[in-house]
Amino acid sequence: MQISTSYLFDSAISQMSTVQTDLAHTQAQVSSSKQVLNPSDAPDQAADIQRLKSVLAKQSSYTTTLNSVQTRLTGEDTSLQSMTDLLVRAKEIAVQAANGTLSTDDRAALGVELKGLRDQMLSLANATDANGNYYFSGSRLKQPPYAQNSTGQVSYQGDESRMQVQVGDQRSVPLNRPGTQAFVGATRTDSKGQTSHREFFGVIDDLIAGINSSDTNAIQRGMGEVDTLSSGVNLAQANVGTDMNVVDQQGQVIDATTLTLKTTLSNVEDLDMASAITKMNKQMLSLEASQSSFAKISQLNLFNFIK
Repeated sequence: MQISTSYLFDSAISQMSTVQTDLAHTQAQVSSSKQVLNPSDAPDQAADIQRLKSVLAKQSSYTTTLNSVQTRLTGEDTSLQSMTDLLVRAKEIAVQAANGTLSTDDRAALGVELKGLRDQMLSLANATDANGNYYFSGSRLKQPPYAQNSTGQVSYQGDESRMQVQVGDQRSVPLNRPGTQAFVGATRTDSKGQTSHREFFGVIDDLIAGINSSDTNAIQRGMGEVDTLSSGVNLAQANVGTDMNVVDQQGQVIDATTLTLKTTLSNVEDLDMASAITKMNKQMLSLEASQSSFAKISQLNLFNFIK
């Protein structure tokens, strides 16, 4: 009789303990809304969850990089558009200065205005982003691309390198742009047919000097060269626009990939709340039934059957 009673108690307690453990686990799942609470619960499923989270983190990093590139490209585009506007005004000044009816003082006034435009152009060529990195210095992001010496001559101090940043597992985009690709100079041919190259700001300086000295040939030459400068800036702006389109398209690819990954992760990780709550209620009823049955059975003994 002692052995039977001990077995009865041990069996009932073991059964209730199992049901209670299962109930506690289900309650924890409902509380966290997750299928897997500990890697040991489902090693394969836990490994899939970690892999998906790792891939999602990488996509998030790509998105952050794309946003930075997009912001930088927007800054470049703004600077180039402003440069285009200044060159339009420079061409108008050159046309005015070529008018033979203007006096020396009139041309001097135009020269002063053009000098102011030239200084604004230099400021735009040395524009920086929010982090203090120069837009047009090539890979030398912390060095001003254009420097002016004591005589007022401007020279390019950047390099020709273009750095690539990873924005996808198999995709990268350029981060920087050399000033020589944005602010191209002009090619000149002399009376002997010999060609030479004049830098961007050198062209503007020569035009200013021609206006100040009423040099008609220099003014006429400058009018044509300003058109060449404008064409170079327009081409650079078109390239920036192309890069911006690439960034937009890659952003859409990343968004679609991220959505797919999140959906897959949700299927693997998130709990079906309706099913879990139903399961929890069944476990609670089972536990209550086990406890009630044990309470009644534990009170029985042989004396209950003696009449």
